[in-house]
Amino acid sequence: MHYPIAEAANMVTNFMGSAFLLTIFGGFISDSFISRFWTFMLFGVLELLGLIILAVQASEKSLLPATGHQPSRSQEALLYIGLYAMATGVGGAKATLEAHGADQLDNSNKQLISSFFNWFFFCLSTGGIISATFMVWVEENKGWQTSFRLNIGLFTVALCIFASVVTLYRNKRPAGSPLTRISKVLWHAARNSKSSSPFVQASNGISHRKLKFLDKATINAAISWEQVEETRTFLCLLPIFASTIMMNCCVAQLTTFSVQQGRVMNRKLGHNFEVPPASLSVIPLVVILSSIFLYEHLAARFMKNTSSKDNIFTPIKRIGLGLLLTSVAMVVAALVEIKRRNALENHVKVSVFWLGGQYLLLGFADMLTLGGMLDFFYSEAPDSMRSMSTALAWCATAMGFYLSSVLVSIANVVSRLGGHEWLGGKDLSSNRLELFYALLCVLNFVFFLNYVYWAKRY
Repeated sequence: MHYPIAEAANMVTNFMGSAFLLTIFGGFISDSFISRFWTFMLFGVLELLGLIILAVQASEKSLLPATGHQPSRSQEALLYIGLYAMATGVGGAKATLEAHGADQLDNSNKQLISSFFNWFFFCLSTGGIISATFMVWVEENKGWQTSFRLNIGLFTVALCIFASVVTLYRNKRPAGSPLTRISKVLWHAARNSKSSSPFVQASNGISHRKLKFLDKATINAAISWEQVEETRTFLCLLPIFASTIMMNCCVAQLTTFSVQQGRVMNRKLGHNFEVPPASLSVIPLVVILSSIFLYEHLAARFMKNTSSKDNIFTPIKRIGLGLLLTSVAMVVAALVEIKRRNALENHVKVSVFWLGGQYLLLGFADMLTLGGMLDFFYSEAPDSMRSMSTALAWCATAMGFYLSSVLVSIANVVSRLGGHEWLGGKDLSSNRLELFYALLCVLNFVFFLNYVYWAKRY
């Protein structure tokens, strides 16, 4: 659509951010009103509608801008309608599919639930590899029209297969709006704030020390103990959720500036083949697929010989390791960009495979963090809030993509005061991407320290 590099990068991150942020909306619908199966079907159809709109625009020349020109307002409006219909559909589907799948299993078996989320993530990554290889080849050799038609056909078949076995699924009935219950608990706790805290115990006889002010909501029997526990659990998840946002901001660079780097590097593989920049995302996906096999093998062997107290494969430790690796990845990314710029000054293009380090590290970090979050939020959440709670993992991804757009804008504003924007030019070689990567490294490490603080107190 002929947008400048920075604007196109922000459009991608905004679209991805919206798709992930809307998982909260999908989770709310699923927990409150209709079952996870029907929520997935509803949002799946909406995603299909967005694909159809984009396919129509790609097929009609009158709906596309002329070469070298940006789209008109009507063309841009149609693009955004298609994109954000897809984003809404993706958000609702992501919020419900993994929770619906985990509902089919024995929730008391923690190892089984953890393995399910690992293999669920494996399937997502497999789809990503197909998208970044075969679908990219179709787009570059057969055109966007063929690519959209193929996606529409495959997704329609997938929805039909999913719906065909509806009678075999274990469906949990929604328990009403969890946000309403949380709001009532907070309101009654605030109203009774001057009263002395009652001594209350959970059904297992444990007296909780976290967020004890919520216990005041039970005074005068206005709120049940179960509602207080539900609220307490959800609020305790929020600091863990917030601590992973910057990590997802770093991962967002794989879909934006890392791809732009690949476009201006030596992409030749042999004499006649050039690696498409969009296919560079295959590297972290392959890393994810390989690491899931390795992780499952090591976790199974470790669990046999170690007590649960000493288990290093718990979701909360897994998330922390992923956050730490992300800062290492951004150091590597900054060093590679410095090497690329220095080589270009000598009229040499370095190989695109120098980007493999940052792709590898961020891919492994993403597997550890996102897989750990899905497992942790589903396992810790109350039964009535599992869709919304697992949606927090995707919502952190959304906030990371949005934060990426904000940081790009802030970096440009601040660096402009020094006389040269870090990311303001259309030519990547005139920008200072390595400084932006260094900034992300420092910020992510601060978020990691914040995570350690809250994880120790969970």
